[in-house]
Amino acid sequence: MLKANRFLPNGKWNRFFAWELCGVKKRINIMNNQIESKSSLNGKRVIILGGSTGIGFATAKAAAAEGAKVVIVSGNQSKINNALSQLPEDAEGYAVDLSQEENIKSLFEQAGNFDHLVYTAAENLNLSNISQTEIEAARKFFNLRYWGAYAAVKYGVPFINKGGSVNLTGGTAGARPAAGWSIASSICGAMEGLVRALAVELAPIRVNAVVPGVIDTNLWDSMPAEDKEGLYNWAKDTLLLGRVGHAEDVALAFVYLMKQSFGTGLNLVVDGGTLLA
Repeated sequence: MLKANRFLPNGKWNRFFAWELCGVKKRINIMNNQIESKSSLNGKRVIILGGSTGIGFATAKAAAAEGAKVVIVSGNQSKINNALSQLPEDAEGYAVDLSQEENIKSLFEQAGNFDHLVYTAAENLNLSNISQTEIEAARKFFNLRYWGAYAAVKYGVPFINKGGSVNLTGGTAGARPAAGWSIASSICGAMEGLVRALAVELAPIRVNAVVPGVIDTNLWDSMPAEDKEGLYNWAKDTLLLGRVGHAEDVALAFVYLMKQSFGTGLNLVVDGGTLLA
């Protein structure tokens, strides 16, 4: 609090007030620098599994724009090469089959210490009613989307630096599924529960997830063109924000979760209003 008067009784500028004012400004600047340093991604190492396309690649670009050193991982070397050509020169890329536990373990042993883990890896969506679902095939969807994330946390956490975080991917299908979405909804629901459990178990490491709605990425490419167009039109006509989401919308949520320092166990919904429509 400033105690000195701005002017002396004779009307002249009070130099003691000026000194005190300079001290206040200095303290404010120090506080601002501390806050900025604490929440900055500049110089932080971010490993993104599923980082060569879609939401993962958008997150890699967004994190790199904040000064992070990004490491992208996916199962396709050509996609990694293409992504690296659009990222800063210090970006790294690894081709790894993330459906195999041993591969994930070896990845983190090779990569070494880092600050933030992002898991967005997923295969193209195939939707079907339960009567038409082959259970053995359905199990495979869990391998990459759920068990791959589980293994990434198990083997990645020992290498996370102090103040780091784990950031997974869910989906609004967990809370608002449609017919034919039983597998997708199951995975999304399981992921949300996993986030809360790991936030307790791994504290003080922050564990959160982004929960996207309908996002325009290559994950829908396995759908017939008519079905995909119908889904996007439904989103435009129904969602509160009147449009399909973009990978960049979700990437900003991942950047926020990495930068913030007091939220854990969060399932951050980025859905254009899907759950309210």
